[in-house]
Amino acid sequence: MNIGLYQSAASLSALERWQDAVSQNITSSQVSGYKKRTVDISAQLMGEHAADKNTRVGDGMPAYFPRASYGISYQAGEVEPTRRDLDVAIQGEGFFAIQTSDGSKIYTRAGEFTMRNDRTLINASGAEVLSDGGNPIMATPQGGPIVINKDGSVYQRDVLLGKLQVVKFEDNSRLRPRGSGGFVANGMDPIPVEKPEVIQGYLEGSNITPLREMVDLVTISRAYEANQKLIQSRDDLFGKALEKLG
Repeated sequence: MNIGLYQSAASLSALERWQDAVSQNITSSQVSGYKKRTVDISAQLMGEHAADKNTRVGDGMPAYFPRASYGISYQAGEVEPTRRDLDVAIQGEGFFAIQTSDGSKIYTRAGEFTMRNDRTLINASGAEVLSDGGNPIMATPQGGPIVINKDGSVYQRDVLLGKLQVVKFEDNSRLRPRGSGGFVANGMDPIPVEKPEVIQGYLEGSNITPLREMVDLVTISRAYEANQKLIQSRDDLFGKALEKLG
């Protein structure tokens, strides 16, 4: 068996996963609060040597195959002013808590909020924004400008509508992506941020640098071509060997 042929094929598979992540990053680079998808390519010991670390001299060399592992960068994106009363950005750690139409809870850094016809505060996807008490935040029938304090308290004409629920998690790596910039807790209990810091009239952008992603695409393309050539070269070599052997 030609190990090199299988290694090149595994490399192509890992590069395809990396390309998928980069493509998703580029597509979502303008989505508020979106977090960059990362791919870590490492070498994994395969075959019988993977189970036996004490291989004797003469038993053959261990075979390593590339493996791609997905991850997410939770680094904060750049905060930009919008001057909209219902745009809110978190400074420091934490996520906003929102509730979808099916009752499930999503956690996001995207604070692009609006008012539904029934005066309920919702996000860009139409999910309800939750207060620290776990209830949707609703404006008063009288209307009036919305003021959001630094601690997340939402007021309308001196009436407290609620306080934005800002939570954190013990291990962000266990969160699972859901929708545009949102995450599900994946069995973890949200931990309230004791002293949240939010700013009204601002939005946190994605933490993606499009130019960096484009450079990665070029790197992936060149590595893909190199592995394709290796596979083709080995295939030609096998063909010639079979011809000579008859």
